[in-house]
Amino acid sequence: MQCIPSLDRARCGSFGRCGRLPTKAKLISRGIIPVEDHFCAFGCGAVESAQHVFLSCTFSGSLWSLISSWIGSSLVTAQTLSEHFVQFTISAGGTRARRSFMQLIWLACVWVVWTERNHRLFRGSAVSSLHMLDKIKMFSYRWLKATRSSLALNCHSWWSSPMLCLGFV
Repeated sequence: MQCIPSLDRARCGSFGRCGRLPTKAKLISRGIIPVEDHFCAFGCGAVESAQHVFLSCTFSGSLWSLISSWIGSSLVTAQTLSEHFVQFTISAGGTRARRSFMQLIWLACVWVVWTERNHRLFRGSAVSSLHMLDKIKMFSYRWLKATRSSLALNCHSWWSSPMLCLGFV
């Protein structure tokens, strides 16, 4: 099994600086949107911040739970994005290939959550957490196929058991 291409640490680390994301809390503090528009785009009723959108919102929390079930890892309960990234990355074991795989999944999840948040805000559209999980599966599958064409990945196998598909079990 070839090692999954390592993701650039700078890109991974940049998600730890999510204070730079234009969440509603940031937009309010800059006077861009009114104070009454501070609620989470996922409809949970909490104030929208980066930590909330990606980790503590009930909607994104259910997505992390689905991801953990899909890949067969334990659920990470860290409360900061940087801690979550580190704990999630090591939750499947210590080999470099496993850590790279987990980084890929984490980044795909964060990307899907943020784009879904933007679709809800700016397009008025919404999809379920199961649909978001499918997007994460598809993005990660396509990324691996594009970067390692020699990997014998079957989409159906990937959908059901990515760890087995990559030879990690």
